[in-house]
Amino acid sequence: MRKRIAKFGVTLALALTFVLLSVPALRAQGTAEATFKAKCAGCHGADGSGSTPAGKAMNVRDFQSADVQKETVDELAAIISNGKNKMPKYADKLKDAEIKDLAAYVHDLGKKK
Repeated sequence: MRKRIAKFGVTLALALTFVLLSVPALRAQGTAEATFKAKCAGCHGADGSGSTPAGKAMNVRDFQSADVQKETVDELAAIISNGKNKMPKYADKLKDAEIKDLAAYVHDLGKKK
């Protein structure tokens, strides 16, 4: 009986550890998605295709394009931080960690189609 209780305790502890370690990553993903919707989707579209009126007018790139997909998360983070062409810079509006999470979200968004 004691072995069963000990085994259950270990299993419970491992499950709890997994859940607690997963929460920050899930929260970052949710935050990056919310940031994208608030600051980026107006031009890039919810799907990253750039097919919005503003996106078409500014000729924004589709996140699925080979040019975007070949860029690393760090390169995308630099573009988000510093701006590029008509895209404004966000270094003064977002924290570095938010920019990095947003860059990862943008990179992954382009792979979803």
